Amino acid sequence: QVTLVESGGGLVQPGRSLRLSCTASGFTFGDRGMNWYRQSPGKEREFVTSIAYNSGNIHYANSVKGRFTVSRDNAKNTLYLQMNSLKPEDTAVYYCNTWVGGTAYWGRGTQVTVSS
Repeated sequence: QVTLVESGGGLVQPGRSLRLSCTASGFTFGDRGMNWYRQSPGKEREFVTSIAYNSGNIHYANSVKGRFTVSRDNAKNTLYLQMNSLKPEDTAVYYCNTWVGGTAYWGRGTQVTVSS
C-alpha cells in the first residue's frame, strides 16, 4: 500500500534552518507529483509547495517563497523540503502528499516548532 513517512522536524530558533524528508513506498514515486502541506493549531491545512514527477514544475505558497526549497530524489523515493530563515509562523505539522489512482495519500506528519 501507499506509505509516506515524514521526518526531520524539531525545535529550531527563528532564522535557522531545517530539512524535512518524506520517504515513499507502495507506488512508483518517479511517476507522481508530490506536495508538502502544513497545519498549525486551530488552522486548516495549507499548501506549502508542489513538485512535478520530474522536478520540471515547482510551485510555492507566497508565505514560503524565497525561503523554502523543494526537491526530490527519485532513485531514493524521497521528497525533501529545505526550510531556511524560519519564522515562528512556520510552526506547524508538515505533511507530504500525493495522489495515486484518484486517492489522496498523506503521511502522519512531522512537527516543526520555531521558537526562541
